[in-house]
Amino acid sequence: MEISEEGTIAAVRRFNRFYTRQIGLLSEGLLDSRFSLTEARVLYELAHREASVASELCRGLGLDAGYLSRMLKRFEENGLIARTPSDADARQASIVLTKTGREAFGPLDAASRHQVTALISHLDEPSRARLVGAMEDVRALLGADAPPSSYILRPLQVGDIGWITHRQGLLYAREYGWDETYEALVAEILGAFVRDFDPEREASWVAERRGEVIGSVFLVKKSDTIAKLRLLYVEPSARGLGLGCRLVDECIAFARAKGYRRLTLWTNDVLVSARRIYQAAGFTLADEEKHHAFGKDLVGQNWNLDL
Repeated sequence: MEISEEGTIAAVRRFNRFYTRQIGLLSEGLLDSRFSLTEARVLYELAHREASVASELCRGLGLDAGYLSRMLKRFEENGLIARTPSDADARQASIVLTKTGREAFGPLDAASRHQVTALISHLDEPSRARLVGAMEDVRALLGADAPPSSYILRPLQVGDIGWITHRQGLLYAREYGWDETYEALVAEILGAFVRDFDPEREASWVAERRGEVIGSVFLVKKSDTIAKLRLLYVEPSARGLGLGCRLVDECIAFARAKGYRRLTLWTNDVLVSARRIYQAAGFTLADEEKHHAFGKDLVGQNWNLDL
């Protein structure tokens, strides 16, 4: 599904209106306290650091220096913070919450925890995992953080065949303009893998993060001495984690453990990122040939790795 820029803007604004209502950001004081949202964020940062300087708070929270200075002055007048010369830079002062400041922040922190607990109380564990995953994706997509690196590798499970076929067909159509015949090929390969699976000589690795498939690869027996690596793919949201290299390394280690003498694969020259992974793992180009497939003129390549 394609979404225009205007559609994206409308969706983001719609979500913002929903979320501000949910957590009461339109109220005069956050969580029925005397503090505004920005003041509460500054107190939170100070409560979770041993000491800070104003410049660090400005950078971390994206605040105007003058606005933050006036806020800190009010905090100091109310006995919420104390300033001492910074050990790192005598020109700056270290800012810490006083006992009064921590006593003021405590109820605010507890109210926030209570509010979130109430928001998610009706969600079961899978739904909570989906919620956390969606929020982490929003943070990553909007540039707050790099994507989380934690994932697991597991064998193929019921439901994976359809999902991997769907995702590969969709991604290759979006990124390379390949038509539905590629999706049909993926379905054919995976169907044969399941139907003819030899657990002693073949294997699958499916990468999963927060309950969602983010990549996979398959190793199939070609002969008693040759194995074939098939259908390596990594979701765009998981690229940069080294997952592609990890999946290829798993194939190589399995092939060696099972006594194969050679590992082969077939790819196309336009798949530049995948070819770099294969080259880094020690594969060498055996031959290549122009062909027309998936609605495109391509150059098919065979790569080998002697084990």
